[in-house]
Amino acid sequence: MNRLKVMDTPGSVPVERWTIHPAGDSCLVLTFGQVLDVDTNRRVAHYARQLNEAVLEGELHGVSDIVPAMVSIGVHYRPEQVACTEGQYPYEAFCEQLDAVLRRAGSSSAAAPRVIDVPVCYGGEYGPDLDAVADALKLTPESLIELHGGQMLDVLMVGFAPGHPYIGVLDPRLNPPRRATPRTHVAAGSIGLANRQSVIYPLELPGGWNLIGRTPLTVFDAYRTQPCLMQSGDKIRFVAITPAVFESMREEGRPA
Repeated sequence: MNRLKVMDTPGSVPVERWTIHPAGDSCLVLTFGQVLDVDTNRRVAHYARQLNEAVLEGELHGVSDIVPAMVSIGVHYRPEQVACTEGQYPYEAFCEQLDAVLRRAGSSSAAAPRVIDVPVCYGGEYGPDLDAVADALKLTPESLIELHGGQMLDVLMVGFAPGHPYIGVLDPRLNPPRRATPRTHVAAGSIGLANRQSVIYPLELPGGWNLIGRTPLTVFDAYRTQPCLMQSGDKIRFVAITPAVFESMREEGRPA
């Protein structure tokens, strides 16, 4: 897929339409648009939940994983387990079954999303790029922080690394490019900003996002019942905290 254009308003794809394409012999990709806008992304999250429910209810057989992205969903399946009529290929049968679930889901109401408050200590050692990014955007650091935490945002997808959320779509004024030179080490919990999106690094990783703050929350823990703190479709609020509060929360080990 080409690089997605970020928009505030819905793209040209009607609500009830999607395309289904193979990605190898055991995965199908459901695509809902070519433009990243909030409405399309929320439809992706809604349809992904409906597909998961269909699997749990035994309506879809052979599904091994459902992976929502920004404007598409990857559905991994085992062809030998797909329910087929006589003479029907598994690919053909599975496409029909997916299409039936999506059509029914299109008329159902979306579930109320979870809302997660994310405490952030901005600037200083926690966000070493804050001042430079604010200056490049012709903002003060204080106004950048206010814009970053001034709206309810969506978890657009989780990917790149375990539990790594992409969050947006941010105010149009918060649109810096990524760093020209990525860092080889970025601390876990770091808040990155670029292209009207934020990310939260779940682990110490390399990365090229502008670092404007850090959260004491543990966004990925393989030993938790739910390892990923966030999932596609969740709502996020960034809440500014002081360094003292950050250190206190980190010592308490939040969240458990």
